[in-house]
Amino acid sequence: MKVLVAFKRVIDPDARIKLTADGSAVNTESVEYKANPFCENALEAALQIAEEHDAEVVIVTIGGDDTDQTIRAGLAMGAARAIRVEVEDQDLDSDLAARILAAVYKEEGDVDLFILGKQAVDGDNNQVGQLLAEYLGLPQACFASAITIDEDASEAVVTREVDGGLETIAITLPGVITADLRLNTPRYAKLPDIMKARRKTIAVMDLDDLGVDDTALKIEVVRLEEPPKRQAGALVESVDELVAKLKNEARVL
Repeated sequence: MKVLVAFKRVIDPDARIKLTADGSAVNTESVEYKANPFCENALEAALQIAEEHDAEVVIVTIGGDDTDQTIRAGLAMGAARAIRVEVEDQDLDSDLAARILAAVYKEEGDVDLFILGKQAVDGDNNQVGQLLAEYLGLPQACFASAITIDEDASEAVVTREVDGGLETIAITLPGVITADLRLNTPRYAKLPDIMKARRKTIAVMDLDDLGVDDTALKIEVVRLEEPPKRQAGALVESVDELVAKLKNEARVL
């Protein structure tokens, strides 16, 4: 069994970010990067499947060599090998990312399952997994909070949270699954595994290798804006003063 996992580098979600002067992008100077949290859940799910079904887990990243540190973090968690698709412009839209991942799937061959995080915390688009399944013509199960693979790896049973409860669906494999944060708790890499990951070779492909000729983006980010600043709060010394302010200033009473 072979499982591919999309593994994306994102700006640390806890970092304080600023926009460029023209508001066209995020200022990435001096920011820290890490693996997308949803991708870590996807990788943990793949590793658990590998432990039960003797599967090979391969992580796939799109980007330049500045993503190698993130890739090695995935290798240290337990991925058997890694593929990085070299691109000049890393500001991809969901459609191009999905087409690149679909090309990797076809290049690898004999893939039983492709697992992705349901979204990346930088764009929050929640689109790549669905687009990937469509381009490959594979069944999909999104927002997984539990995954079970049958004994002969021909079917995946996925539970996901929906409005008002839980939904359990079964898909035939090969297929595409996207992972929710509730799916699992990603493991911490052990020091020996971190050292081994440093020595592993990262296979690098480019778009020509994969036959991806059309790199036109279908979505263009025109401008980014910071949210308006909140007004400063005020401390009150008594309940009577609070009620008076709510009544006379906020006019909510």
